[in-house]
Amino acid sequence: MSLDKDTVRKIATLARIKVEEDALDSLSGELNNILGWIEQLDEVDTDGVAPMTSVVAAEAPQRPDQVTDGDRVDAVLSNAPEEAEHFFVVPKVIE
Repeated sequence: MSLDKDTVRKIATLARIKVEEDALDSLSGELNNILGWIEQLDEVDTDGVAPMTSVVAAEAPQRPDQVTDGDRVDAVLSNAPEEAEHFFVVPKVIE
């Protein structure tokens, strides 16, 4: 796939990027190089390669799912300027 000046101009418009007219040729060449590199990646055989999210095989540390220090509604609401039925009361905001 090859990008011409008109296509690069349209891409710049869609991306909301201002590109000067004299820079379209060089930008077209750069984008064509990037697309060529992507085409090379398409040729790589990835059959049998497991998908991964990181280059290192590591698992995130996890803690046990336990409720600790819960049911402290009164302590939490003690700092509220106003509360109703165990909820914070805030001013109504209407635009």
